[in-house]
Amino acid sequence: MKLLDFLYLNSIKAPLTAANKQGAIEELVDVLATAGRVENARQLKDAVWTREMTRTTGIGDGLAIPHGKSPSVTQLAIAMGKPASPMDFASIDGKPVRLIILLASPQDKTSEHIQALASISKLMSMAEFRQRVYSASSSQEIYDLFKSQEGGGGAA
Repeated sequence: MKLLDFLYLNSIKAPLTAANKQGAIEELVDVLATAGRVENARQLKDAVWTREMTRTTGIGDGLAIPHGKSPSVTQLAIAMGKPASPMDFASIDGKPVRLIILLASPQDKTSEHIQALASISKLMSMAEFRQRVYSASSSQEIYDLFKSQEGGGGAA
C-alpha cells in the first residue's frame, strides 16, 4: 500500500498551530475536512479522541499516529502535521513528537486501516528517512520526501 494514494499535499500542515495533543488532532481533522475528505469533522474528532483516550498513539521516536474510524469518512484519508516545536503526546518512550500522522478510515475498512498503519510504521522506522522528515520545513518538502521514498504516485 502506498501512502500517497491517500495523502495529498493539501492534507499536510507544517507547522501546526496547535500546542497540545487534542488541539493537534482537531487541527488535522479540520485539514481533512477542508480538503473534502471527511463529511462530519466533529464525528471524526470524537472517534479519534476516543481512540486516543484508550491508549496513546505516541509510538516513540518522535512520531504519533492518531487514528479512528467514522461513518463520516468514505475512503481512507491521511493528514500529517509537524508541530511548531516538539509536542508532548504522552508517547510510550516519554519523548515529545515531531510529526503527527492522522489516519481516518471508514468503519467497514479494517483491513485497509491496518495496512495503512503498517505502511506508516514501516516508512517511519527508517531512521534516516524519519530524520529528513523531521527536518523538513514545509508541507511541500514533507510531501516530496514521501513521494521520493515511495517512488511517485499520489496527487498534489
